[in-house]
Amino acid sequence: MKYLDEYRDPDLARALLAELRRVTTRPWTLMEVCGGQTHTIVRQGIDELLPGGIRMIHGPGCPVCVTPLEVLDQAMTIAQRPEVILTSFGDMLRVPGSHTDLLALRARGADVRVVYSPMDAVALARSHPDRQVVFLAVGFETTAPANAMAVRHAATLGLTNFSVLVSHVLVPPAMTAVLRAPTCRVQGFLAAGHVCAVMGWTEYEPIAAEHRVPIVVTGFEPLDLLEGILMAVRQLETGSYRVENQYARAVRREGNTAAQDAVRSVFRITDRSWRGIGAIPASGLTLTDAYAAFDAGRRFDVGSIVVREHPDCIAGGILTGDRVPTDCHAYGTACTPRTPLGAPMVSAEGTCAAYYSAGRRRAPAPGDPS
Repeated sequence: MKYLDEYRDPDLARALLAELRRVTTRPWTLMEVCGGQTHTIVRQGIDELLPGGIRMIHGPGCPVCVTPLEVLDQAMTIAQRPEVILTSFGDMLRVPGSHTDLLALRARGADVRVVYSPMDAVALARSHPDRQVVFLAVGFETTAPANAMAVRHAATLGLTNFSVLVSHVLVPPAMTAVLRAPTCRVQGFLAAGHVCAVMGWTEYEPIAAEHRVPIVVTGFEPLDLLEGILMAVRQLETGSYRVENQYARAVRREGNTAAQDAVRSVFRITDRSWRGIGAIPASGLTLTDAYAAFDAGRRFDVGSIVVREHPDCIAGGILTGDRVPTDCHAYGTACTPRTPLGAPMVSAEGTCAAYYSAGRRRAPAPGDPS
């Protein structure tokens, strides 16, 4: 297939669903890791079309959603300084911190700007030598190479007024944490194709072998996901547990080695806290000692901020697949895209936002106000 609409062909989708019904003999539970995949599954109703017994649960694959609350509060503390221009991607501006969000701070006079690339933030630093420009660097392995290149470029230019507040997280440790949880029901994974386009899939092979789960690298269109689900179910039905690549048009086993080299030259692996989940060992990136001068957390001394999640938000349960948005009593009432209590309702890749935009609503519970 050559064109995008071919990956949405209804006849091919029906054929894949028919094959799934043919090969499925028992219930199976799969987790898609990526928030973009979640949105396709929910928007297209794929989870509701699957044969009975095949259940999709939604993983912690939204980078905005898992950015720790303390990092957001650190960013807002920095943004309120008069000498600072704080930059980020647009969806970060509405993510609630402990008390407010970056968009509200901008409305009150903070210089918070949306950029489309970390290189835009470097350009701002060059054109505003009298200001401190900070880029809020979040995301999985997909955004890390561009952020690494921005830091390297700033170092080459000798910029002393550019820094990054880093909150990069890594997919394989999160998958391992899900599998080791006592409540884990996951029997197979759909891995995120864009992450694997950068990193390849060699990191997933030990996970598949140790935990005896199939992992299928999958794209983001309806047929990608249906074929990925079919490949995972075929493995489960035959007792196999290996890594397969459905997204062959974009992913190679070794990934993009140039991008990996860029990341390793600027970042090192560290423990990282995930919003709603907690600390996962060796699950994040931080700047190496060679680039520590570009660490905004150190530059502005915001490492001691203590935070508390909103008591009505069940983001942790949603991000680990233990709960779904409609389990939350605030979903669709106190928590909507206009008035979000947690990040999964804000981000374009958040599970709560996916459910809400698809029109899925919570059934009233006994005792709910009418």
